[in-house]
Amino acid sequence: MTLGQKIAWDDTILPFQLDHADIRGRVARLDGVLDGILKQHNYPPQVEALIAEMALLTALIGQTIKLRWKLSLQVQTKGAVRMIATDYYGPTNEGESARMRAYASFDPDRLDDGPPFGQLGEGYFAVLLDQGQGTTPYQGITPIAGNALRNCAEAYFAQSEQLPTRFSLSFGRSHETGGVEHWRAGGVMLQHMPKASPFASGGGSGEEGLLQASDVVDGDDAENWNRANMLLDTVEDLELIGPSVAPTDLLVRLFHEEAPRVFDLQPVRFGCTCSEERVRNSLSIYSAKDIEKMTTEDGIVTADCQFCGAHYRLNPETLGFDAPKGSDDGA
Repeated sequence: MTLGQKIAWDDTILPFQLDHADIRGRVARLDGVLDGILKQHNYPPQVEALIAEMALLTALIGQTIKLRWKLSLQVQTKGAVRMIATDYYGPTNEGESARMRAYASFDPDRLDDGPPFGQLGEGYFAVLLDQGQGTTPYQGITPIAGNALRNCAEAYFAQSEQLPTRFSLSFGRSHETGGVEHWRAGGVMLQHMPKASPFASGGGSGEEGLLQASDVVDGDDAENWNRANMLLDTVEDLELIGPSVAPTDLLVRLFHEEAPRVFDLQPVRFGCTCSEERVRNSLSIYSAKDIEKMTTEDGIVTADCQFCGAHYRLNPETLGFDAPKGSDDGA
């Protein structure tokens, strides 16, 4: 089997639990999902790497939540990469795939040859949870800290949820004979079970006084947590990316003494929720005069989806709150 062929565990998330350590986790493998996300734009390598890391984090975190609608991760900074946004949509019905999408906004003139994380600068990392109609969206924010986006996610869980959390991630382009290349990514998430009650107070031991995982566990919990982390430290990049290592084999290799127990595999695919109807709804707050300002010389209003690249061409006479009811004819 060559790397370009579909592997059974590509684009999947495997939930597991370490019964002897009271720790839960996820193994994620992304292949076609990343290709679907990154082919929408001609991103520089540094930006591609940041999106790949955010996509992995989003897949791992999203699958831990009993999600009825959407989990979003966002990074907003004053650096060359101004924003990264990812969405994870839980499956509508049992057995269906979850869906993911992502994009980044950046200033190409400010990018340098440094590491991807160095393109961010001062800013914040945000987790947004929307469980759909009739619920109040949740938002948690932590400052950009550490030397990777995974450190920001770990700080968020320690600071906002007081749940010890660890990520080990690997991603990059796979090269095949003949010059064919595509993205592969994989990662493991460990998280202490929620029964660990919050007890940390005051400043933490992390950067700028942020709490870290070690600040919110003690006693036997701390011993179990440290042991699981030492085992995860032995993982290799090729094991994480996993062209030839199944997630179950990886768990046995890393945690066989912790009694790993796996649950149903969750497939994930690239998917976007944009539509002409959503574009029309977003423009329904504008007057006819406002719509006229948006109209091109060709007499149409255009809109592009940053996530999937879809291009919409709409008749301005059917847009805005001044448009006749029921008017939805295209250009």
